[in-house]
Order: sequence, then C-alpha cells, then structure tokens
Amino acid sequence: MSDVKTSPSTRKLAQEKGIDIDALARDLGRNTIGPEDLAGGQGGKTAPSGDTSYWDVDHAQYGAVTEEPMSRFAKVAARNLAAAQALIPAVTHHDRADVSSIEALRKAWKTDAQARGVKLTALAFHVAALSRCLREFPRFNASLTPDGETLILKDFVHVGIAVDTAHGLMVPVIRNADHKGLWRIAAEIADLAGRAQARKVGPDEMGGASMTITNLGGIGGTAFTPIVNPPELAILGITRTETVTVWQDDTPRPVPMAPLDLSYDHRVINGADAARFLARYAALIAEPRHLLI
Repeated sequence: MSDVKTSPSTRKLAQEKGIDIDALARDLGRNTIGPEDLAGGQGGKTAPSGDTSYWDVDHAQYGAVTEEPMSRFAKVAARNLAAAQALIPAVTHHDRADVSSIEALRKAWKTDAQARGVKLTALAFHVAALSRCLREFPRFNASLTPDGETLILKDFVHVGIAVDTAHGLMVPVIRNADHKGLWRIAAEIADLAGRAQARKVGPDEMGGASMTITNLGGIGGTAFTPIVNPPELAILGITRTETVTVWQDDTPRPVPMAPLDLSYDHRVINGADAARFLARYAALIAEPRHLLI
C-alpha cells in the first residue's frame, strides 16, 4: 500500500496518465499529491494549459543561439510554479514597515552578536514577527485539501526561508519558529542558508512550512508579486529598505521602511484579512521589543 496521501480521483487520474504516484512524490520531496501535480505528465515535463504551439519557434532563424537544458531541480520547480499560478486565485497586498528600531537594536547588540558568533540579520526579526502573526491569524496558518473543500488548520508554526542558490531556489524551513528566540532564529537562518548553498539541506528540512518568506532586500526592487507555494496559503515578499519622508505635525522625518508584499490564496483569505495581517506584522516590526516577550 502506498504511503503517499492523495484523493481517489487524483490517483485515478494518475493511472490514466501513466504517472507513478510514488515516484512523483519522491521527485517533489512530499508525501501528498494533488491533481495540479499531475499537470507535467510522466517524466516531469511541464505541460502548460492552453495552446502553446506558438512557442514552437526556430529562434536560430533570427540569430545565433545556444541551448541550455533545464536541470531536474528546475523542471520540478517549474511544474509546481505553473500549477500554482494556474490554479490559485492569488492577490498581492502591499504595505511597508518602519525598520528604524530593528536597525537600532542590531547596532546596539553588535558586540553581543560577535560574542555569540551569530549574525543578527533583519530577517531574524521578520521570521519572529511572522511566527507571531501566524498564531494570531490562524487562517493564514492553514492549507486547503486538493479538492478545495476542507481547510486544515495547523497547531504548529514552521517558517520557510527562500534561498537563492547557484542550483536554483531552495526553501529550507525553521521548525516551531514561534517557540524560538531571535538569537536561535538568526543562527538557524545562517546555518540553513549556508547548507542550502552547499546543497547539504536534507529533504526533512524542507516542506511543511506554514508560510514562506522570500527576501530580495539584499538585491533590490521596490515591490513584486511572489507566487503562493502550495499547500501554503500565503507568501511574504520583502524588498530593499527605502527612506520615506514621514510627517509629524508640520515636521518631516526620514524613516527607513521595508516594502512588504503579501500574496495570498483568495479562496480562503479575503482582502480585509490580508490588510489586517500585514498591518499587525508591520506594527511588530516597528516595535520589535514586543518580539522579545
């Protein structure tokens, strides 16, 4: 008997397509398979919906070209992203958070961080704030069953961290982030990111996230629309901190602000929910000492 969890209709569809459910689950590093995972067919080939015949172009007729095969890792990611984009009615809510207090704390604790041998990044504060919000807003810490009929509410908070590596995007997970302090979160971020770059993150350290953070702050940008990573219901994007003029009465004050981009599955989360979630998140980032309680 297979240990892979899937609905009878999905298993039947896999049989009709000649897809080995167990092999597909191993390729994806998961133990659950939904109908959207079958879009690629046997052998992991991405099969976008609709007529794609116009893609079949001899590009060499226009100039010199070279061919670069997609890696197995990239093909699996492409299949998942295409399915997510096609099946999830996603909306992105944008906001920003005052990070001046976070930067002040990081500066004040620099000596302590050196003594601990830990780099206290702003991302550690973001993970702590997100874990708090996921406890306060349980519908964000949930997943839909593949048939879209049942909401699974989770009594754990695991935060995925998207890591840009030379071999593709990897998302290791900080388990039970709501029970960990800033120093431990910072240490785990550094450890997971380093091992992801070296391709030393195990399958048991990926998957099962309540929600993922994808941070482009070190690269640039002012906003983007991250794709929800099913079976998660939302994903938080962060871009480069920018200085914004804030008025206090008649006095302008420069404030460092981190742009926030929250994409969410509109089948479960509505716009008002997203606005409240991100407003609470921004408040925690603006007053990070609350994260130490």
